[in-house]
Amino acid sequence: MNPLRTSILAAAGNDAVRRVVATAPVSRDVVRRFVAGETTADAVDAAGALVGDGLRVTLDYLGEDTTDRPTAERTVRAYLELLDQLHDVGLAADAEVSVKLSAVGLALGETLALDNASRVCAAAEQAGTTVTLDMEDHTTTDATLRVLAELRRHWPSVGAVLQAYLRRTLDDVRELAGTRVRLCKGAYAEPPSVAHVDPHEVDLNYVRCANVLLAGSGYPMFATHDPRLIEIIGERARWYGRSVEDFEFQMLYGVRPGEQRHLAAEGHVVRVYVPFGGQWYGYLMRRLAERPANVAFFLRSLVSRS
Repeated sequence: MNPLRTSILAAAGNDAVRRVVATAPVSRDVVRRFVAGETTADAVDAAGALVGDGLRVTLDYLGEDTTDRPTAERTVRAYLELLDQLHDVGLAADAEVSVKLSAVGLALGETLALDNASRVCAAAEQAGTTVTLDMEDHTTTDATLRVLAELRRHWPSVGAVLQAYLRRTLDDVRELAGTRVRLCKGAYAEPPSVAHVDPHEVDLNYVRCANVLLAGSGYPMFATHDPRLIEIIGERARWYGRSVEDFEFQMLYGVRPGEQRHLAAEGHVVRVYVPFGGQWYGYLMRRLAERPANVAFFLRSLVSRS
């Protein structure tokens, strides 16, 4: 294992380090930049500001790898509260939610995860919005796609997420191209047997998958901050006769906000992935641990706010 990744994971589980990081002025700046806050009200406020700037939003209540039912239940209730508030303040048309199945009980069984995700989907429908199922490491891909298929029996608009660095993804994209799909590069540490490890190969597969999605009848959502990929997707969308309303770009909260607004000003649909909740420390550390190269990425983001 990469020594830097080992250190980051060790820090993630160390309460003393957490207290130091949580109280350091620079750390608080990082958290405020990349996490909307700890409460539902914080998340709704952040969503309102983004929507006011012409952006759309998907909100993620932080937490994953849940191993007990009470924690899974608290996560579901957090989403239900969030959806109620999005509806009450009139944001539901522009704000959906993203749900990790591991946060709602996948480790305890697919049936529990499906039941809990169904409750969130039903609440989203009542609020006037929808849900996207986040994808996690490759060991959960098949289970996530099975739950997705069951959810779509009742809620066809539920979004899928596929990761371009997985070798299987081009086949999965072909299966799901007629539906709502978020395509991302992927950020988990995966073995070469299941994932491309060369960044160039990941980019090539991303473009292959993007072509399939743009040629299909579904609604593609391209999650990337890479300017070159954004340009290529725009060109391929025009080639396939896609209008700017027929697909969207997605970016993380706090990352390249100037580019988010620039693309929106050009008429593109841009959706911002907004994490919130008390588990912000683990969220940031896990993102760094998944790919230690992200350390430099986040540091650069602090220096450049565009």
